[in-house]
Amino acid sequence: MKHLPFRVIAPLLIFGLGLMHAFGAPVANESTPAVASAPRAAHRATQAEGSEVVAEYAPVAIEALPLHFPGPRQRYEEDWAPATPLIVVTRGELERGQSLSTAMRAQGISSATIHLIAREMRGAFDFRHAQPGHRYRLNQDPDGQILEFRYETSPEKSLKLTWDGEEYSVVERQSTLQPHLAKVSGGIETSLYEAILAIGEHTSLASSFADIFAWDIDFSRNVRPGDDFEILYEKLYRTDEDGQSVYVRPGRILAARYRGEAGEHEAIFFEPTNGHAGYYRPDGSAIERAFLVAPLEFSRISSSFSTARRHPILGVVRPHRGIDYAASPGTPVWSVAEGTVIYRGWAGASGNLVKIKHRNGYVSYYAHLAGFAKGLKVGNAVGQKQVIGRVGSTGLATGPHVCFRVQKNGRYVNPLDIVSPPAEGVNRDHWPVFKARRDLLLSDLGTTTLVSSDEAL
Repeated sequence: MKHLPFRVIAPLLIFGLGLMHAFGAPVANESTPAVASAPRAAHRATQAEGSEVVAEYAPVAIEALPLHFPGPRQRYEEDWAPATPLIVVTRGELERGQSLSTAMRAQGISSATIHLIAREMRGAFDFRHAQPGHRYRLNQDPDGQILEFRYETSPEKSLKLTWDGEEYSVVERQSTLQPHLAKVSGGIETSLYEAILAIGEHTSLASSFADIFAWDIDFSRNVRPGDDFEILYEKLYRTDEDGQSVYVRPGRILAARYRGEAGEHEAIFFEPTNGHAGYYRPDGSAIERAFLVAPLEFSRISSSFSTARRHPILGVVRPHRGIDYAASPGTPVWSVAEGTVIYRGWAGASGNLVKIKHRNGYVSYYAHLAGFAKGLKVGNAVGQKQVIGRVGSTGLATGPHVCFRVQKNGRYVNPLDIVSPPAEGVNRDHWPVFKARRDLLLSDLGTTTLVSSDEAL
């Protein structure tokens, strides 16, 4: 039998003796020499005739043995090592009264970092114009180096500052919005706006709905508890930086219905390939008319058209040839129809006044304005619902409102009595396409009674 060298046998004996000691097994008897008491005592070897040399060591506890990790464990730990450098992410949203600097300092971002961001993005955005609701996200390496800074001024628009290893650059990103078809319905308790908010939608959907039926329904006076509505529309989504789909806002209304004291009204959005996009009734007639019912979104009528009204300031009784629409200061005021500006300026008791000349001998007046739309001048052509000024209380006025008047061939008429001609309906050549789209949209909206194509044309 070939003898193993001592340098191989010795470590094995140490390990074995330690195990025997740990589990109470004897490592010596009366016939064997006593072992050294110290763990590191020198060994003594005994040799009998024809026997092998055996080294004797002191007992060793298993806990005292050195640890050794084999190759697979080392590879396991290597697999868990980070594959990419560590990135420190700071994100937030500006609150009322906050600047970007105060918001980021509260999160522990240094003034030097904030100053660098403002300096590098100065040409793209001035942070003095930061608004509540603006969102930001800062990516840094562990040493504080800015890797990327993203600033969102709206859900659709953001600015991104990036480091390419040599310099910073800023790019503007416009999110692509994806439409998803949706439907909401509800009943009126107080107002259309409150009803839309109650079902969890933006008030902009209520504004768009009111705009569609603005020629038929005065939503400040003709809405009653118990009225109901249905809206088929687009919900617009974007994809955020984490790949998640995020709802942004309502898009186009594709079909709408309102039932109440003002009657039943339906509208279908139709855009022919070579014609005017707009809203039409199921019979193909246009909903749009030459004149809007009112020149603004108002809270109430503070004074109606009258031949004898006591003036609230002068105290005398005299005719009031218009309608006073009360609204919050700064509310946009728009032209009720297409026309040309023939007066813009101060007009004594009327304060800031705009006069617009329209077709068929009509002239509209907008008095007590806080100011005029930027760039508005005499001679300008204006479109229907184009903003011409803001609600104020200039001139003789007891509060913020606009006094709206209309003349027909030089004589004042009650704006609410104007019978406005409709716009052009669906062209005969487009009728087959319109009919197919109408049936599809109204089917999605809900049951309704359709007018035959013969009646429509």
